[in-house]
Amino acid sequence: MAVFDGHIKSVLDFARTLPAGGSVYQQFSCPETPERICEELPIRVGNGANPGIIMRGDTFVELGHPIQGSCSHLLWTDSPSLIEDGRIRLVGPDISESGGQSLPFGQVLILAGEGLRPADHERLQQVPIIGDRIEGYMVRSTSDHLWSRVSRNAAAGGFDFEMLGKALIALTKEGASGVTAMEVLFVTSSREDVKQLGEVASEVKAVGSEILKEEWKARGYDVDCDFDCASCHDEEVCDDIREVLVNVNRKKREEKATDKTE
Repeated sequence: MAVFDGHIKSVLDFARTLPAGGSVYQQFSCPETPERICEELPIRVGNGANPGIIMRGDTFVELGHPIQGSCSHLLWTDSPSLIEDGRIRLVGPDISESGGQSLPFGQVLILAGEGLRPADHERLQQVPIIGDRIEGYMVRSTSDHLWSRVSRNAAAGGFDFEMLGKALIALTKEGASGVTAMEVLFVTSSREDVKQLGEVASEVKAVGSEILKEEWKARGYDVDCDFDCASCHDEEVCDDIREVLVNVNRKKREEKATDKTE
């Protein structure tokens, strides 16, 4: 059992309860391979797909503005059978029916792969950082809170949460080795629902921090931070540390190779 399996079950159970409370619910599915997903999508997905900043005047809908509330979580498991690969669920209004609005926004990405281990946690946390890789979609802030915008042009072309979910799955399966299955949950029903979703997964960050601390200790560094790299003012320092580690490990490998040849 992976460390986040209990959290995954809690999130999935929570998602099942929301429609029972009267919230609008939709479910979608997508092909297994990122190649097939991208072939079917009417938007570009990949580096440079979103060429620039989406200004307020060009925004069709805003998701997760601090006033409305947001939460974002990434969970992973080494038991693919725990989730339904390609399933995208939306609880609340879709983008097409929300023009000119600012919606609360909850997003949970659940990744699975039999070979995933705690050592993979750090790189998997980079999955939600999509940058410019989804046409018509811009993320203004990441980490535990996700504030994003959908452009008017994208909405006119039919951009919705099904497309967003498929794009996220394609990017993840293509870029995160070892991930063989993925499920996505979006919640826009109310600020209260988003807040509750955040509380359901409130332990995720603490557990993830402990995993990362142990991994860094194993590499010889005893660090103490919240591991929120997207907003940490010491990110540049950590990048320098990583570079040092790479150089140290390279030197060790070269020394071992030299010893073998002597």
